Amino acid sequence: METSCDETAVAVLRGRAELLGHIILSQDVHQVYGGVVPELAARAHLQRIDDVVDAALAQAGIELADLDAIAVTAGPGLIGALLVGVGWAKAAAFALGRPLLAVHHMEAHLFGPALEDPKTEPPFVALLVSGGHTLLLHVPEWGRYELLGETRDDAAGEAFDKVAKLLGLPYPGGPAIDRLAREGRGDRFRLPRPMIRGGQTPRDEDWYDFSFSGLKTAVATLVRTLDQSGTLEREQPHVAASFQEAVVDVLVTKIMRAVDQTGCRRVLLGGGVSANGRLREETVARLGPRGRVLLASPRLSLDNGAMVARAGLFRLERGEHAPLDVSADASLPFPGLIRRS
Repeated sequence: METSCDETAVAVLRGRAELLGHIILSQDVHQVYGGVVPELAARAHLQRIDDVVDAALAQAGIELADLDAIAVTAGPGLIGALLVGVGWAKAAAFALGRPLLAVHHMEAHLFGPALEDPKTEPPFVALLVSGGHTLLLHVPEWGRYELLGETRDDAAGEAFDKVAKLLGLPYPGGPAIDRLAREGRGDRFRLPRPMIRGGQTPRDEDWYDFSFSGLKTAVATLVRTLDQSGTLEREQPHVAASFQEAVVDVLVTKIMRAVDQTGCRRVLLGGGVSANGRLREETVARLGPRGRVLLASPRLSLDNGAMVARAGLFRLERGEHAPLDVSADASLPFPGLIRRS
């Protein structure tokens, strides 16, 4: 079960990869405001959670009592939204006498590609990119995660949403920019590549880290200049393509630094932004024929219940389960995560 942001999602998983039921209900109300409104998200989850569960069970052809365990996203995310899912899962686990698995949202994204490709196994370098997170990891084995770099301000997905709003595009911004950028040239405007500079070495603190707030400001300045000159409408596709090219260049450059340092030429892309076509294309191109890119389909790249179920199964197989007094945590620590020295 997944309710960390604005998708109410439930999946029924049998074994490690057989999806019997899988329902994702998105909240369109946020398009009116150009971003997620936490109170509205929590209310929508509360109104829809029972129907989504019922639909997933019906699709799977089973009853609630047939479940062996219940996994739910416990964090990170919007606290009100998380509480809806965690509260429902705790009540169900208690009533049925089943194990409860409290899943970390970003760890769940690592398991998305594994649902479709059984060869998705560590070791690999992982880039997890979403609306709230940008993480670069080295994963030598499941449950052991070495943090290489992370965002120092805006996450990549957040930058997409903010730039889309500047361009008058709908929320969520990532898919809208991806579509518009296909009509433009990524080299039309030279935008900054934050935390990529000459003379950097692996000893520098920003070697693997990310920052997108400065890029967002550069786009805002460009949009204002084009608007004042009356050319913004004509240049919109080029602005979108140039912005996307800058983000992708930064992300893939950091990936390749991790590949070179770890010697691991297997790269997993996870999180909502991993559905971006240009990011996938450039990662495959730079990694080359000697590497392998591990990807989920777009449906399993976005927030979904299937990845939560798979991550919960991993924890269950290790003999873990959560106490029934577990609570949602908006800043839940990533389990097994250490910073690479």
